[in-house]
Amino acid sequence: MLAHADIIIYSFHYLLDPKVATQVSKELLPNSIVVFDEAHNIDNVCIESLSIDLTKGMLDNAGKSIGALDEKIREIKRTDASKLQNEYERLVRGLGQSENTFESEEEAAILGNPVLPEDLLQEAVPGNIRRAEHFTAFLTRFVEYLKTRMRVLHVVAETPPSFLQHVKDLTYIDRKPLRFCADRLTSLIRTLELTDLDQYNALQKVASFATLVATYEKGFLLILEPFETENATVPNPVFHLTCLDASLAIKPIFERFSSVIITSGTISPLEMYPKMLGFEATVQESYSMTLTRNCFLPLVITRGSDQVAISSRFEVRNDPSVVRNFGTILIEYCKIVPDGIVAFFPSYLYMESIVAAWHDMGILKEVWKYKLIFVETPDAVETSIALENYRRACDNGKGAVLLSVARGKVSEGIDFDHNYGRAVIMFGIPYQYTESRILKARLEFLRDNYRIRENDYLTFDAMRHAAQCVGRVLRGKTDYGLMVFADKRFAKADKRAKLPKWINSYITDTASNLSTDMAMVISKRFLRSMAQPFEIGQDGISLWGLEDIQRRQAQQRQADAGAMADVNMRPTQADGDDDDDDEDYFGGLEDQALLDMRLGPAITTAG
Repeated sequence: MLAHADIIIYSFHYLLDPKVATQVSKELLPNSIVVFDEAHNIDNVCIESLSIDLTKGMLDNAGKSIGALDEKIREIKRTDASKLQNEYERLVRGLGQSENTFESEEEAAILGNPVLPEDLLQEAVPGNIRRAEHFTAFLTRFVEYLKTRMRVLHVVAETPPSFLQHVKDLTYIDRKPLRFCADRLTSLIRTLELTDLDQYNALQKVASFATLVATYEKGFLLILEPFETENATVPNPVFHLTCLDASLAIKPIFERFSSVIITSGTISPLEMYPKMLGFEATVQESYSMTLTRNCFLPLVITRGSDQVAISSRFEVRNDPSVVRNFGTILIEYCKIVPDGIVAFFPSYLYMESIVAAWHDMGILKEVWKYKLIFVETPDAVETSIALENYRRACDNGKGAVLLSVARGKVSEGIDFDHNYGRAVIMFGIPYQYTESRILKARLEFLRDNYRIRENDYLTFDAMRHAAQCVGRVLRGKTDYGLMVFADKRFAKADKRAKLPKWINSYITDTASNLSTDMAMVISKRFLRSMAQPFEIGQDGISLWGLEDIQRRQAQQRQADAGAMADVNMRPTQADGDDDDDDEDYFGGLEDQALLDMRLGPAITTAG
C-alpha cells in the first residue's frame, strides 16, 4: 500500500529503527523525498534505536521463555518432527533464504533484526545453533552468563570486544553464533508457530542484545550499573548496551534516498547536526518568522526585585533568596497573565525541592489566590489527568499553572495553543545530569571522534530543550504569548546565540537583562497591546485567505499573458541575414526561455 501513496506520514522509528524499517519502509523508492520534521532530537532517536537495556527481571523472564520453547520443541518432535527437520535444512542452505516478512508492525518490533541491513551476515547459520534444542541450550548458557555478570556490586564499563572476550573465556561462546541470535530465534518462533509473542519479548531483547554486541565493535559501550541510584543500598542491576554514534542509524537513510530534509523550529545551532550525524549539508538555512504582528515576547530575567541574581546553578539553586525570587516571578505573572501559564524546571528532582520550599514559604498559597496549580509527574497517567484538569481550569475559570519538566512529556508532545498557554516560564537552564555514565561516555565519544567539546554539546543540548519548552506558547500565527527565561545565564551571548533565529531576533538589548519589576512592566504593556483589535489589512503580511490566493493567481495569469503577447510581437529576421548585430530587443533570449520566465512579483516566505 505504501508504494502507491504520494505522501506518507509516520514516526521516525519507521525509518531509523532497523527492526521496523526493514519491513515498513522497504518499498520506498530511492527518489523519495524524506523529511524529518521536529528533528531537534533526531540524534537521540538514532541512538535509542540501536540501544538496549537489560534488567534482572528481563533475564528471569527470558529463562522462563527458554523453558517454554524447550517444552514446545519436545511436543513438536512427538507430533510433527518434519517441521524441525525442514527448518534445519533451510538453515544449512542459508538463513537469508527464509521468509523474513511480518504480518504487523508489532510483530516486526518484537521479531525484527536489530542490526542495520548492510551489517547483516549473508551466510549460513553456524552449526552449533542450527538444531532447535542446541539453540535453546546456547541461549540458556548466555542468559546464565548475563545473570552472573549482574551479581557484581560495582560499576563496569567495557567495549564490545572486551565483553565478547570475557564471554568466550567463561562460557566458550564464540562471537559468530551470537551475531545470528536474533534471526535464529525468529526462525524458531515461526517454525513452532507461536502466537503469544509478548511472552517471548524479554528473550527477544536478550537475542537482540547478543546480535548487536557481536556485530558492532566501535560506537558502542556496555555499562553495568548495579544500583538504580547512587544512594541505593538494594541492588537493582541494569546492563546498558548503549550506542554512542548517532550517525550509524541514519547513515543508511542518506545512502538510500537522494533527498533528505531535517527541519524543526528549534533546530539550532545548525552546524552541530552535520557533525553529530556524519553528513555534509547541501543546503543549510535558518529563517526568521514572518508575523502579522509581534505576537510573542521573549524576556530574560536575570535578577529578582531585590536585585539578587537568579540561577539554577548547582551552587545557588537551593539558596533561599533564589528560590523566593523564582516564586515571586510566578506570583507576579499569575496576577497579570490571563488563562494558562506553563512553568518548566530542569529536572523532576529540582522541581520537587522548589515546590516544597515554596510551600514552606507560603508562595503556593499566594499563587492559589489567582490560579489553580497542576504538576507533571513521571507517571504518564497522572500527567494526563493533570493536563485534562489544567485545560478544564483554563476553559472555565481564572486559569491555571502547570509545573512541568524540560525533556518531559509536556515539553515535547503537548501544544498549549491560545488560552492554554499565554506565558511560558523557563526556571533555569535545562542541562542534563552530568554524572550520568552514559552521558559521560557519549561526551567522550563526541570529543574523540567529532572534536565536539563537552561544554559545547551540553550547552547546545540545554538550549535546544529550552527553546522547545518556550516554543509551546506559540502554536500559530494568530496565537500570542510571553516567553520568560528566568536565569542570569540566558543573558550571556554564547547561550543566546544557540537559540533559534526566530526567537533570538526578538530578544532586544533592553529585554535581555531584566529584574522582575522591569519584566512586569514590559509584560503588561505587551498583553495590553495583544488585547487590542488590529486592522484586517495586516493579514496580508503573513496570512492569506482564499480571496488573496485567487487574486494572486489572477495577477500571475495576467503577467503570463502579457509575456506571451510580447513574444508573439517579436520581429523575425529575413532568411540568410547573418548580421551579428541584429539580435532582437529581448537580448537574444530563446522563445522558450521567455515563456518559462515568471514576470510577476516574487513571493517571499519565511517560517
